[in-house]
Amino acid sequence: MKIVAVDSNSILNRAFYGVRLLSNKDGVYTNAIHGFMNIIAKVIDEIKPDGFAFAFDLPAPTFRHEMYGEYKAGRKGMPDELAMQLPLVKELLSDLGYAIVECPGYEADDILGTLAHICDGTENECVVVTGDRDCLQLVSDKVHIRLASTKGGNPVVTLYDPDTVREQYGVTPRQLIEVKALMGDSSDNIPGVAGIGEKTALDLISRFDGVDYIYENLETLDIKPGVRNKLREGEESARISRKLGEIVFDAPISNDMEAYRIREGDPGGAVGLLKRLEMYKLIERLGLDLSLSPAPSANSQTGYIPPKLVTARPITSLGEMKAFMEAGERYYLAPEYEGDIPVELAVCNGGEAVYADTMCLEFQAMLGYALAVDKPKIVADAKAIYRQGLMDRFPVNGIIFDASLAGYILNPLSKSYDLPRLADEYGNGVQAPLNVPSVQSAVNLSAVHERMQAEIEENKQQFLLHEVELPLARVLASMEVLGFDVDTDGIRAFGQGLTAEINELEQTIYEEAGEPFNINSPKQLGHILFEKLGLPAKKKTKSGYSTSAEVLEELQYDHPIIARVLEYRQLSKLNSTYVEGLLKEVDADGRVHTRFNQTETRTGRISSTEPNMQNIPVRTELGREMRRFFHATPGKVLVDADYSQIELRVLAHIAEDANMLEAFREGADIHTITASQVFGVPVEMVTPKMRSDSKAVNFGIVYGISAFSLSKDIGVTVREAKKYIDDYLENFSGVRDYMHNTVEYGKSHGYVKTLFGRRRKLPELAASNRAQRAFGERVAMNMPIQGTAADIIKIAMVKVYQRLEREEMESRLILQVHDELIIEAPEREAERAAQILKEEMENAVSLNTPLVVDVNMGTDWYQAKG
Repeated sequence: MKIVAVDSNSILNRAFYGVRLLSNKDGVYTNAIHGFMNIIAKVIDEIKPDGFAFAFDLPAPTFRHEMYGEYKAGRKGMPDELAMQLPLVKELLSDLGYAIVECPGYEADDILGTLAHICDGTENECVVVTGDRDCLQLVSDKVHIRLASTKGGNPVVTLYDPDTVREQYGVTPRQLIEVKALMGDSSDNIPGVAGIGEKTALDLISRFDGVDYIYENLETLDIKPGVRNKLREGEESARISRKLGEIVFDAPISNDMEAYRIREGDPGGAVGLLKRLEMYKLIERLGLDLSLSPAPSANSQTGYIPPKLVTARPITSLGEMKAFMEAGERYYLAPEYEGDIPVELAVCNGGEAVYADTMCLEFQAMLGYALAVDKPKIVADAKAIYRQGLMDRFPVNGIIFDASLAGYILNPLSKSYDLPRLADEYGNGVQAPLNVPSVQSAVNLSAVHERMQAEIEENKQQFLLHEVELPLARVLASMEVLGFDVDTDGIRAFGQGLTAEINELEQTIYEEAGEPFNINSPKQLGHILFEKLGLPAKKKTKSGYSTSAEVLEELQYDHPIIARVLEYRQLSKLNSTYVEGLLKEVDADGRVHTRFNQTETRTGRISSTEPNMQNIPVRTELGREMRRFFHATPGKVLVDADYSQIELRVLAHIAEDANMLEAFREGADIHTITASQVFGVPVEMVTPKMRSDSKAVNFGIVYGISAFSLSKDIGVTVREAKKYIDDYLENFSGVRDYMHNTVEYGKSHGYVKTLFGRRRKLPELAASNRAQRAFGERVAMNMPIQGTAADIIKIAMVKVYQRLEREEMESRLILQVHDELIIEAPEREAERAAQILKEEMENAVSLNTPLVVDVNMGTDWYQAKG
């Protein structure tokens, strides 16, 4: 039998600190459970054990505390966020059929030791999973250790057998007890011998076997006099340390290995618990079946309705579809796609579903009718449906609710908004009668709609869903279908030029290094810079010298090779990511059709993929050149509009800061005004350096920028940077009050929100760990600003799109990048399109400070950006 013995507290503790704080919508922390169970799932995959023993410590004193009153004295208690998760882990393990082993008066290590000792005397194998090196003393031919640790910020598992221990430490596993007796262990407050460290202890034990031999022969051993004196004075401490450090083999637990064999357990209970914790990925990772979850009891508070079965039938003609959809009031519409091609469609009225697929001759006609009929429809991906309508030239009408968008608004921290998960979280027990994907989706929609809508209303987020995100889905679908024309020949030529520059730089770097090497290898580059050329090493990692951009930028004036390497990296990334990568995304029509994602970011910002248009480089002139290859089709121009300092304007409005509001209302340069007030000089005496420094404070302040970070950004001392921040907050007291008040709001409510009700949960604000709390405070200050700015540009996109349609113009929105919108317009409409773009963006919402938009035109993006 192969048994895995888990040092549960050790692994749980490591998981807690290794995974950022996570919680479900009820505020129950889940990060330790997430990390712990993923470690166990990996163990199952790799070891395939027959049995598990999850050893847990109990809070009561053990025999070691009775032996030595100072044992583990001063060790901090378990954080509340972790303590909350401990009983949940135990409940989950029990439901999964795993044995939990606890033993009053003994530690988890002693349980592991006893199990290991039992296996040593039988044909059984034992693998101990731990994050504590103390357990290495248990290693034998039958007992191996999987030691979890962290290297370079990444989780690492090291496997130990007797040879590995001897190779690393130069002693046998059991001799590690003797080593600890001499060197002690500060984490457990085991004293050891004063002045004897690990190196000396390992040397002594490798030569003299153990503490008993050393003290029996202390006066004749070949050791330095100073070490002999330390050992002589510390004999009593060494002997008590040995007893404290030795894991015992006789904890009173079952010695019948069958007691630890994996049982059937209660999979339904496990699934139910994981659902409550909103850990759906873990359900999949553990191979559990979502349908095993026990149904909740009827409860008017949750809106739960006892399960009912929806009937379903196939249809084969347009006439049948029309008859079905003309008879009802509201429909749940669920097309299924292969890529962008619809292959199946189900429509449900709440009690019955009809479905068809591409085997039906009239499938396209049925799909077109279902999209076009102007009756209320609930869907799961409105953007995909709008896109399909545009591609197939079907009108799309009547969409009143999108479950995935509602799920995103209700919980922007979720990793998935697919229907099975939403149905499980928000469903009312409606069951699909057939294993037909489209039918299951339609039935799931009927199960989630009312409860999700009720929660949206309870949170006062109707405007976000119905006036922003849902109409935006139509806008984004149009932008995806239209795409952006690109000059592929120009991109190739640009890439060839980059390649030539890269090759030339490569040769120059080789000459300055005195030899060819792999510039992309941190190890080889580190050798050249810090060993061969003798440059001062700033950081060293486990794998060698750090050659990060931060390190190299600090050294760029020490040797000309540094600037060459930085330029080489920049050009290589530009070529591989934005030249070669972009060319792969150009479609047959010569345009790139990026996909916009509405449900990805936590602040509400739109992201894009295939290609990622949000990341087209603009920080360098060479990167900006990429914009020349995005152009309008012949006879058209690009109209580009960009919000001016929208996040600062939002900050001024939300913070109600009088000084900042006045500056914006007067049309003054906010960075110059800030510099004038922070540095105490008249506006006309503000230098470019003062303005630049104030700009860094303006943009950094609501990100919770520290004096240390600001000092690095603007090249001043930490003391000077702190004075800048203090003076800023003194002059902009409304901003100071906002920063305090929004953090306090987050602490009391568990979330912060934008002006339009978009929320972000912040379990970090309740963390006992200072670094986690600080992160939560930074997010609390920033999210309402960045999220409101994201909401505003979404509102503007909807208004611009609808205005262009209303005025029956050919001009169309084709791209959104952060605070920038681009219209492709026929030349005859360009001026009108520019006027509409400016008007709708500047009047998207009403703030106490004016929204200002800069508009430019050109035949390509570079020109249009101005």
